[in-house]
Amino acid sequence: MFLNTLVLALLLASGCVASSIGDRWFRKLERAAAHLAQRKTLAIYAVGLAAILSRLALLPVLPVPLPSIHDEFSYLLAADTFAHGRLTNPTHPMWVFFDTFHVLQHPTYASKYPPASGAVLALGQLLGHPWIGSLLSVAAMCVAMTWMLQGWFPPRWALLGGVLFLLRVSLFNYYMDGYYVAAVPAIGAALALGALPRILKTARQWDAIVMGIGAAILGCSRPVEGVFFCLPVAMALVVELLSRRRFTLAVVARRMLLPAIIAPAAALLFLAYYNWRVTKDPFLFPYALYHREYFNNYPVFAWQHLTAARHYANPQFEVFFNVFHRGEFQLSWGGWVHRSWNACVAWWYVYAGPVLSIPCVMLVYVVRNHKARLFVWQFLLCAAGLLSVIWFQPHYAAPVTATWLGLLVFAMRYLRQMQCRNWKAGVALTRAVVLLAAVWVLVLAGRAARLPARGWSANRADIVKQLCGLPDKHLVIVHYSLGHNVHHEWVYNDAEIDAAKIVWAREIPGLNLAPLLAYFNGRRTWILDADRSPPRLKSYPNDPRRGSGD
Repeated sequence: MFLNTLVLALLLASGCVASSIGDRWFRKLERAAAHLAQRKTLAIYAVGLAAILSRLALLPVLPVPLPSIHDEFSYLLAADTFAHGRLTNPTHPMWVFFDTFHVLQHPTYASKYPPASGAVLALGQLLGHPWIGSLLSVAAMCVAMTWMLQGWFPPRWALLGGVLFLLRVSLFNYYMDGYYVAAVPAIGAALALGALPRILKTARQWDAIVMGIGAAILGCSRPVEGVFFCLPVAMALVVELLSRRRFTLAVVARRMLLPAIIAPAAALLFLAYYNWRVTKDPFLFPYALYHREYFNNYPVFAWQHLTAARHYANPQFEVFFNVFHRGEFQLSWGGWVHRSWNACVAWWYVYAGPVLSIPCVMLVYVVRNHKARLFVWQFLLCAAGLLSVIWFQPHYAAPVTATWLGLLVFAMRYLRQMQCRNWKAGVALTRAVVLLAAVWVLVLAGRAARLPARGWSANRADIVKQLCGLPDKHLVIVHYSLGHNVHHEWVYNDAEIDAAKIVWAREIPGLNLAPLLAYFNGRRTWILDADRSPPRLKSYPNDPRRGSGD
């Protein structure tokens, strides 16, 4: 920690010196950026286009990512389902061999997650590859964030915030390099928060509609976090409208409230229909059903109690739910504090990092600014909500990303004004922050070129490529050793299992494979030893099709 702090201090000092020495060049760059910022629409789309082009330029050193986390495979199942024109799939007769993490097998076969992110990946799949959906969603997120900032700040500061967001969150981050599609709730949050000052200023119906669309996107992607996010926005809107008294009640209802609730109401109706198709109950979310069926009603919030363990015939489920996860649910007060600290560190690593932590020294001034009060209270409320939940991942905080970005721009504005006697230290520091953020991206690009990542999922991708190059269709029975890492899960299937080129099945001790083999008797059958290094694929004993490729 001390070494990291020392390195950051040296880099910051170097950045300040460089920005002071290159003052003439920085002034030219700032004038050009200010000129672009005044053309608001162009500035918005320039940031989004920069997100796409910069990531495409990195493809030689950072190829299209491979799914490797349980959640990503579940989102991809939703994408494949939607791309085939369905909201869910019928339960397969052999479902017990296909049962896997974060996927419902009954009453229907579907992802447990809300539908918005899967829909974006489905768009990418229809365009050629699901990752295209991630790429476009991140670009749209950069556009939405810059638009949001333009509603709260002068144009040049909005553009600066958009650029910092692009450098920190959009590149070398699992927002872009993965299949969580965490950008979707962030887009919804940016639309809702960015519409607020526009509504209060002009009372245009379109801005109210945009706010409603943002809330609807949150409801279809991260509904619980969306409630925490939208509550302060709604309260601020009502309080401001009542205190200003610029508009009559009829005008408020017709031009603001009614347009704002149309999209959320439509989203609620769609979610009820989606729930009914997936879980057969319009009020039961797939996520809640999965939690009830697989987590044995483990507590969701820190104040709830742990129930008796449920046991599984599947050894991987037994380890995942009763060893790995059960430890997370056994929380004392000290355990909650420790987990909360780890959650804060994880959030900081993804959304701030050392470079964007520099302006945070000015947050003491930000909290005194009445214009920033909504951002402060919203951030605190969302943080309290996130920390009250037992399990946390940084993308859970995707909605509050818009709030964090607003606070960051407030802090940068205060930092810019800082002076040390006759030296404009704030000017040098803000320039150094931007410079270091750009340099950090180049450092990560160099690291990716020197040390290309190759995890377990690359082995799975190699075997998929090998089998796709062979004739016929295939059934792969996956064998795991006793010490198997449950986070390296091979058994994930397409939405249309019977039509898939490759079907992945789980070997379960004590469960006869004969029904599975009889059902897929037209396929070439393989046994995969997943925990060998490298994994070993061989023909299943007595398979009449064994031959080349063994």
